[in-house]
Amino acid sequence: MSRSPRAIAPSVGLRERGGSTSPSTAGQRLSFAASVRLELVKMRRLRLTVVVLVLAVIAVLFAAPLSESSRAGLDDPSARPWEALLLQYALVSALFSPILVSVTASRLTDIEHDGGWYLAATAGLTPGRLCRAKLAALAIVLVPTLVLQTVALVGVARAGGATVPLAIGVWAGYTAGLIAVDLAVCALHILLAAVVDNQILCVGIGLLGAFIAVYMFLAPQWLARLLPWGYWALICPVTQTGNHLGEVAIVMPALSWIAGFLCLAAGCVHVMTARLDRIER
Repeated sequence: MSRSPRAIAPSVGLRERGGSTSPSTAGQRLSFAASVRLELVKMRRLRLTVVVLVLAVIAVLFAAPLSESSRAGLDDPSARPWEALLLQYALVSALFSPILVSVTASRLTDIEHDGGWYLAATAGLTPGRLCRAKLAALAIVLVPTLVLQTVALVGVARAGGATVPLAIGVWAGYTAGLIAVDLAVCALHILLAAVVDNQILCVGIGLLGAFIAVYMFLAPQWLARLLPWGYWALICPVTQTGNHLGEVAIVMPALSWIAGFLCLAAGCVHVMTARLDRIER
């Protein structure tokens, strides 16, 4: 028995040869909200929520000013501590986010390859709808976690002695961009995990993407625009202008390119999930 969602098509053939679908099966069709709740239950059983929280805590610890040297300029406006901290946060997020979305998407989708696609089909859930439900469930966990991650980092900096006024708009804008890029790449990883049985490949792409995402901070912007992992660098509103503390500046992210990438990712998800739905029918 094939383990790919494409193999659901033979189950339709069996129904056709049987003459008709049973009334109990025909009347059972899970709503989208119910399917999302089922995915949240799967996430709890797989402890994916714990994985998300652990990686968020690690990201905060990596980005937070915990050493004496990193706390030295927190109360000096000329050192631009919030801008420097945001740049550090963006680098850490570029390292951890590709790993986070690849692991969670791959793990949540991998369980369907052991007959889960067939079981979902009996409840009226096509592979495309199931993938969309998985994305919604992951978004329910990822969005508040990323918001709390940013708030926690700001809180640690305040506790460490940061007295300079915080540019709330800049930090909020970056957090919104981080959420959007994380969800876009997460959706692409769900699709990849759905059509590829070998989840080592899916996670491996995420690990490789983490290194690419960090390198994109040093690469030309035109190169970052060509790669999905480059958008973790493009959403950063801070750039390094020198080699010393405080030599950073606020810049305007390439919003048109970011919006274009998000629209392209959404279009890919729509087309691919619709294709999976047609294959099931």
